Amino acid sequence: MSYRGSAVRRGEWLEVMPGKLPQHPDSPRSAVRQWLIDTLGMPPKMLSRLEHEDGIKLAGDRIRIRLFPPRDYGFEPCWTGIDVLYEDDYCLVVHKPAGMKVHPTGDERQPTLAHVVAAHYMGQGEQAAVRHIHRLDEFTSGPVLYAKNEFAQLILDEAMSTKKIERVYVAVVQGIVQSPAFRVEAPIGRDRHHAKRQRVSDTGKPAATLVTLLDTLRDASLVRLTLETGRTHQIRVHMSHIGHPLIGDALYGGSTRYFNYQALHGESLIFPHPLTGEILNIKDPWPEEFIELHRRLLPES
Repeated sequence: MSYRGSAVRRGEWLEVMPGKLPQHPDSPRSAVRQWLIDTLGMPPKMLSRLEHEDGIKLAGDRIRIRLFPPRDYGFEPCWTGIDVLYEDDYCLVVHKPAGMKVHPTGDERQPTLAHVVAAHYMGQGEQAAVRHIHRLDEFTSGPVLYAKNEFAQLILDEAMSTKKIERVYVAVVQGIVQSPAFRVEAPIGRDRHHAKRQRVSDTGKPAATLVTLLDTLRDASLVRLTLETGRTHQIRVHMSHIGHPLIGDALYGGSTRYFNYQALHGESLIFPHPLTGEILNIKDPWPEEFIELHRRLLPES
């Protein structure tokens, strides 16, 4: 599913040119409907609703689709500054700093990333709901993907569930990792003895993490991690399970001597664009505190 033809946003409407449509036994409108499903990837339920709301119009060789209706942000805008890594009419990728939650959970005193994204939309004069596609732990930094309309959300949610969105992290872990590359496969479930912890459990959900050694440090290692699944605290649980807890991750046995929270950063986010299907690889540079930690642990430091 991908569309590489002309696609122009005109206010609330997307205008596309499908070219010559194949004959349909029912009607020309049925041919348009099939093209929207097959080529644009329009979910059938959304398509039916748009048809019911007169949100699809035919204009000669063009199809106009009301993909960008105004929506409430869903969160009170709060401007604290934001690092935008990628943005277009369909999706937004922003850097989440360590110490900021992705969305409210009821016990925060500081604005969450959702509030900051709402302010970003407001500043651009956009009325779009704040819809995150995935989350990061409060003290994990890295890129977070947002869908800017319902169409993009449905497509990206499907990509997430079918593992077409790849998340790559870097971490500083305790001890010297011996193997240059390996795979950790161990099911993860809740720790019944600790409300905030997860643990490796035979009755947990399947989980797999790819680990690549990047650098050997002083009693520590810099590793790159790719998630094959997306369980809560997966990287933290898996690395602790194999005897290499993340530096700073006291919850899973990591030392806080050099860092007071888990040394984990989302380095890149790879996903198919919701309209074109083009694979986007969005990089998020290391935060200064992560760079400094790596420097302090270099053997010659």
